[in-house]
Amino acid sequence: MHLIKNVAAIAVLGLTLCSTAAESKEHKIVLIHGLQPQQLISDGDVTASGQDYWQGYWNNVSDARIDWPSYERIEGKIATDYLWPKLKSFSQSNFCDPGCIFVTHSTGDLVARYIIDNQETWLENAGLAPLNIVATFDIAGAGGGSELADLAVSVAQGTETWTFIIEAALEAWLGGDLSDEMGVLHDLKVNNARRLAPLPDARIPRLRFVGDASEYLGVTSPFIQGNDDGVVGSHSACGGNRQARFGSCSSQVDFNGKIANQNNAVSGFMPYHYPMLMGEKYSHGSLLEPSQAGKVTAASNHQNTLSGESVHFDTYTKTSGWWIWKSNYLYVENSVSDSMSTLIYDAIPN
Repeated sequence: MHLIKNVAAIAVLGLTLCSTAAESKEHKIVLIHGLQPQQLISDGDVTASGQDYWQGYWNNVSDARIDWPSYERIEGKIATDYLWPKLKSFSQSNFCDPGCIFVTHSTGDLVARYIIDNQETWLENAGLAPLNIVATFDIAGAGGGSELADLAVSVAQGTETWTFIIEAALEAWLGGDLSDEMGVLHDLKVNNARRLAPLPDARIPRLRFVGDASEYLGVTSPFIQGNDDGVVGSHSACGGNRQARFGSCSSQVDFNGKIANQNNAVSGFMPYHYPMLMGEKYSHGSLLEPSQAGKVTAASNHQNTLSGESVHFDTYTKTSGWWIWKSNYLYVENSVSDSMSTLIYDAIPN
């Protein structure tokens, strides 16, 4: 087991260059994946797992990845054995001189926040230049934690009574039985996640892309506060500054695009967190896929990167219904045919 981990740590040092499709973009695209539950059961190869994680869409349009193991903790070996070597290699090769955009998914959101909070100090202490990170694109972000992690750890520690419903929810999410190895699940507990590097000094815009459909037939949703994508609630994915039962990332638009006052919308956000797109029919995993899963609406259609370039989504309104039942809906152009990931990539400055 230790040999596998050591080999993986060495392999991750090099840049993982992907398709030349990303060469047309002005900035380098760096992928940071989320929780990989299978690694809690069998460690496996970290680099190969990182490759597989993004195979649906993003591997073909990115420049590099930061791979990390779910069986470790963020402030422990994930930082020392996986994040630091990669950041060091980026700095030594001037990789981020054109500007790097981190594209994260799920727990990758939390990992990115830890990087943003520490990379300047780490690199300067090593006599190296800090990375030029101009924005993050956080898809189904778990930076606010997941109630499912609280549930899993509580069950493993015997503080939660085991029931058939809990068993079904955790097996659906983790893909199997709980093991003794909790790893990053401890960091994903809501309170723990919200205490980890909560206020980085860097003013890097963190753009949020959120789904509202469960891929687990709804068995996980009863354990998650507010609207959710099957794994994280809107309080986390939208970038909310507190845990609550929120129903939308926007006070003016619902997840389905209906333009109306949202009384249960996220009321405050973490610093520099900006919700952009919401998809009622996108689940935690399908947000990464190349296939379209429904129309997408915009919590906001415009935001600038740290270096000033505009990230913009064209929108249109559509009226549905008749007389007093008439409603207006806001949709993103091309979302009737393009996947959420395609819309996100196309908005990255060229």
